[in-house]
Amino acid sequence: MPRNIHYLAAIGFTLGLGLQGASAQPDTLTLYSAQHPQVDAMLVAAFTKETGIKVRVHEGEGPDIASQIIQEGSASPADVFFTENSPELNLLDEKQLLAPVAPGTLSQIPAQYNAQDGDWLGVLARENVLAFNPDEINASALPPSLLDLAKPEWKGKVGIAPSDADFLPLVSAVIKQYGKPAALAWLQGLKENGAIYQDDEGVVAAVNRGSVATGIINNYYWYRLETELGADKTISRIHHFSDGDIGALINVSGAAILKSSRHQAEAQKFLAFLVSPSAQEMLGASNIDYEYPLRPGVSANKKLPPFKSLQPPVISVSQLGDDQEAGQLLQQAGLI
Repeated sequence: MPRNIHYLAAIGFTLGLGLQGASAQPDTLTLYSAQHPQVDAMLVAAFTKETGIKVRVHEGEGPDIASQIIQEGSASPADVFFTENSPELNLLDEKQLLAPVAPGTLSQIPAQYNAQDGDWLGVLARENVLAFNPDEINASALPPSLLDLAKPEWKGKVGIAPSDADFLPLVSAVIKQYGKPAALAWLQGLKENGAIYQDDEGVVAAVNRGSVATGIINNYYWYRLETELGADKTISRIHHFSDGDIGALINVSGAAILKSSRHQAEAQKFLAFLVSPSAQEMLGASNIDYEYPLRPGVSANKKLPPFKSLQPPVISVSQLGDDQEAGQLLQQAGLI
């Protein structure tokens, strides 16, 4: 599935065409998802087997789907929105389009990963990392901070995917931590230095084949590449930023129920399933989704470093905001 962002209103309209009449299926939940299709398929199959409730999935990019839901308003056929990054959920929450999550479901996940008002639920987490090719650059020469990649000495040495939906929260975090002028200067430096790719998959593949020395990605793209190629053909490695550097940002994948849903009870069951021991353990054990289950006591894939060992910046999901300023700065910097 492409991971790039689209800003044309026509995209939202096109995505909605195949969903006309979806609300006419009373025994079927409609899930709008920006998660990976393989993850959706695994979860939906298990949920339907457990509950008997069928799920119709509409997939797309998180920002696109959030925009579509806003356009559809109370007429949206969506029951549940499941997305890879919290800012899209914050945006819909600001628009008062979400229904409260059942308290018993919210309590399964530590409060810092849920919406402050209880209108959306954290499900999984991912770490921002720097992929690097040791044939092109020595690990000892890697930067201590993500912001260093905008310096002149990194010209031609870093791959980025500014139109990938996963890049937006990183920009939002830089804005929160350092302010808009510093964030814009950082983006302008990246434009000068960077090799531009369509998505994180393109970045990590380019790093692995040696087309560029380093690349800004979310951790699971590297692990998915390793699974696809095999360890012997995966030349690249992962560099974890530390000491609370902005480059170690943790992104939260979450889910919410639309206030306009006509299947509120079934939708609540779906959210409860997402954070249940069975679903969280299935996600943690799979070689499909290399994210961290957020339910306490559930282990992530053994290939991942322990969640407690990560050293992210202290930025809450509410502080990360809704990505609107990030999109504007990306445009201002000429990156999208």
